[in-house]
Amino acid sequence: MICLLKKSRYCLTVFFLFISLVPVRAAEQDTVIPKDTLSHEDIIRGERLFHGLIHRDNKAMKCSGCHSIYSASYVDSVNWNPNALDISVKYLNLSPEDLGRALLNPSGQKMAAAHANFKFSPQEIARIKGFMDRFPEKGLTEKKPIITNLLLFIIASVLLLAATTDLIFTKKLKKQWINLGILTVTSIYITWVLVVNAIAVGRSPDYSPDQPVKFSHAVHAGQNQTACIYCHSYAPYSKVSGITPANVCMNCHLIVRNGTRSGLFEIAKVVSAYEKKEPIRWIQVHNLPDHVYFNHSQHVNAGGVDCMICHGPVDKMDRIYQYSDLSMGWCINCHRTRQVNFSENEFYSQYALLSEKVSQGVLDSVVVAAQGGNECMRCHY
Repeated sequence: MICLLKKSRYCLTVFFLFISLVPVRAAEQDTVIPKDTLSHEDIIRGERLFHGLIHRDNKAMKCSGCHSIYSASYVDSVNWNPNALDISVKYLNLSPEDLGRALLNPSGQKMAAAHANFKFSPQEIARIKGFMDRFPEKGLTEKKPIITNLLLFIIASVLLLAATTDLIFTKKLKKQWINLGILTVTSIYITWVLVVNAIAVGRSPDYSPDQPVKFSHAVHAGQNQTACIYCHSYAPYSKVSGITPANVCMNCHLIVRNGTRSGLFEIAKVVSAYEKKEPIRWIQVHNLPDHVYFNHSQHVNAGGVDCMICHGPVDKMDRIYQYSDLSMGWCINCHRTRQVNFSENEFYSQYALLSEKVSQGVLDSVVVAAQGGNECMRCHY
């Protein structure tokens, strides 16, 4: 009898101990790991969760499929979703609970549809945030430079030096025509590389830097038919075209808060800058050397040049890029072929002799070069 009592007492003790541990374990699953206590293993696990390498409930939830860890220069297509750096900057000083609410209960329609089946525990969200908190410091992964051309140039230079040394001094190679062949080929190649790269100094065609806001000219200028002058209002009157102030953006975005492709995130950046009275730090795409003078009003207002002549098909560009190489030869060729509208532009009435020849039919057209458009001091002074 005593043995039975002891056994039953033992069983009851184990039973109550098990019951008491169950809610503790459940509570642990719902407890957020404090940021300061995240271990290196937690960060690694957060990275694996972000990339969908951990299959929870036999289903992979991959954040990096939409929110890239690579810079825009690394990929060819536009990713309208915010990248990992954008999200980490927004939630850097917020709690994992704030990130969890946005992740599991998003307010935007596009994000709600994408996150419909997402299920992360508070611990997993804390680990993901711990991994993402590193991006403001380290940045996105940049594209590695291609060094093939540099290696070829170094190899050609070494071969040129070796062939020259053997041809003049050591003379170890019996068939000297081989040295002459190496000298000819490497000299032509090195000269070509130097000339091409010297010409390219200061030029950056196709330059397309990452902007603080993913702004699409294809949507605004193309789809919505917004005139260039509406945003770049200085162009007809100033040397520069001007960067659109946030209050001009808010003329539309007081109402439009949800983009068809970018959702809420990108427009929210504009709204936040406007409300905080902070400038949006756009990065200039088209740059000219300091010794070159260019005036937008001279071309847009006096010359009547359409914006797309220089900037290309902007209405089809999601990411704006430098369309022309902006070289001196490119400008001069335009001045040599661009015809001036003498009949309907009062600016050209000062050219009395040319105006008279056009009115008399002596000249059927006048190009910019005929007015001194190719004189050095027009652009360099």
